[in-house]
Amino acid sequence: MKTYIRRREKNNELVVLYGDWATDENVFIPFCNDEFDFILFSNYSADEALVLPEMKTYKKIVLIGWSLGVWAAEYLLNKTGIKPDVTIAVNGTPIPADDKYGIPLNILEDLLNNITEENINNFYLKMFGDKKTYQTNIERMPRRTLKSLQDELRWLYNRFMEQKEPGFKWDYAVTSQIDRIFPPKNLNKYWEKEKNTKHISIQLPHYFFYEWNSFIDFIDFVENYKV
Repeated sequence: MKTYIRRREKNNELVVLYGDWATDENVFIPFCNDEFDFILFSNYSADEALVLPEMKTYKKIVLIGWSLGVWAAEYLLNKTGIKPDVTIAVNGTPIPADDKYGIPLNILEDLLNNITEENINNFYLKMFGDKKTYQTNIERMPRRTLKSLQDELRWLYNRFMEQKEPGFKWDYAVTSQIDRIFPPKNLNKYWEKEKNTKHISIQLPHYFFYEWNSFIDFIDFVENYKV
């Protein structure tokens, strides 16, 4: 697992984000500013030791799991010692390889067995939703090798097959109704049965953080959302 840390001594808020497969810090840095500290976990199969700075006292810690990062947060958070005050699941479920509540197994397995430059570009196009949004966000594309993507997806797939029952408390779930990675009906099925999680449905693609200037703005949107 790779860890990216952005820290300023004066900040009293921390955003912790578990990214999707095939992402890196380049995807998220544009939404960071000097008003909050930021920790990103991504590239889960990377052979790197978990090294975190000494945790200072924060007024508020918000954890965001995006896509497969929803599962990753449940699987890995205990190893970090981070205790979030607010948790937000974004376009993912704790059961990510599932015909009913996640990405259908045949789709995931087909991608795993056919990681080519063409297929990865198609994946990113679906992530952004359409060609126009893809081109607008081209500078935010991950900078990863095909081998690293293959290794990570194989690692994730193997862990999914060992999956235990979800047991994490998600305060909010934000799902997109035009998501081209996770089937929206599967997202809705999962989160509508989770009565202790506030479900927010929006008309945006799988990757939508560009709609806000920073993660703090996105968090404010979620916490103040009115049905």
